[in-house]
Amino acid sequence: MNPIHNPFSPGAGSPPPELAGRGPILEQARILLGRIRLGRAEKSLLLIGLRGVGKTVLLNEIRTMARSTDYRAVLIEAHENKPLGPLIASQMKTVLFELDRIAGAGDKAKRGLRVLRSFIGGLKLSMGEVEIGLDIDPETGAADSGDIEQDLPNLFEALGEAAKERDSAVAVLIDEIQYFSQRELGALIMAMHRMQQRQLPVVLVGAGLPVLPGLAGESKSYAERLFAFPDVGALSKEDSFKAIREPLQAAGVQVESEALEQIHVLTKGYPYFIQEWGYQSWNHAIGSPIKKQDVLDSTATVISRLDQNFFRVRFDRLTPGEKNFLHAMAKLGPEAQRSGDIANTLGVKVTSIGPVRAKLMKKGMIYSPAYGDMAFTVPLFDEFMKRAMP
Repeated sequence: MNPIHNPFSPGAGSPPPELAGRGPILEQARILLGRIRLGRAEKSLLLIGLRGVGKTVLLNEIRTMARSTDYRAVLIEAHENKPLGPLIASQMKTVLFELDRIAGAGDKAKRGLRVLRSFIGGLKLSMGEVEIGLDIDPETGAADSGDIEQDLPNLFEALGEAAKERDSAVAVLIDEIQYFSQRELGALIMAMHRMQQRQLPVVLVGAGLPVLPGLAGESKSYAERLFAFPDVGALSKEDSFKAIREPLQAAGVQVESEALEQIHVLTKGYPYFIQEWGYQSWNHAIGSPIKKQDVLDSTATVISRLDQNFFRVRFDRLTPGEKNFLHAMAKLGPEAQRSGDIANTLGVKVTSIGPVRAKLMKKGMIYSPAYGDMAFTVPLFDEFMKRAMP
């Protein structure tokens, strides 16, 4: 069928045409935003899930939801070896200038900008040159120590006071939050603790891999009192069918039940893969309805695209030793594997694989769902490893 009218958006980060199965999480976010806007206590959210389940799409949806209810909302993407301070300072600058432009009595927004200027000065003390300009006098003694765990709560407090004075609220959304160091994650937790204590209108909605609850708990033991950890998992069969069927019906195209079944089997319910198979099945189909054979005919194209655009970019960041470790995991199967079994497959002692395992966990390639177990953070990565290293 005509690819111009294809309802499925290809590519990582593209929003799916149907957010099937995510209603409960979006409702949880709506309640959070509403309660904080009314000055009531509520836990912020840290979404957890594997790669390709749509966490980034949910963050964007929550940002849109926040902005529609008079929130100032910013979205930050964490990266390996990219510190929290400069990432958040540049976003806070924008928010505080927006708050300062809102008509109203008081000077909390201007004070917030002065505190931000102090925070940037503290970053320069601890990190050296920081490329964030702010032509304003600093608030001496506020958020300028260079210690992120001391300074970030003070910056958030100034931000929250400015938002409250302007009868507004702020939503800070952070993707890939597991990449921050333990001190940086601790600083965020301490900042949100301050927000809860002072009942200030600032919420944090983060997204990360399944290691996130453990990292948060290790950083600050009271994290579970401040955050809820909704699990963003694979879709049920019913929701998988809905994610395919409804966009097609909106485009005036039907799909046979056998085709839906085949897509669910191939994708195991992971939204990113559902998008890809939906996109290519449409392109391969001659007309309505889309049949099982259309799905099968599109599979080679989908796998080639996934290998090139989804799997390969992660594979190419690995050292030879890390690739061998993941290949051994893949040979054992897609489910979580015992460290001892991985070592046996590699023909080495279990004590020798610790450094490689730690590096792979830091890179976000594997996580430990239970003590001594290792699992892939990327669905279907075991199948890719067998193709990449036959």
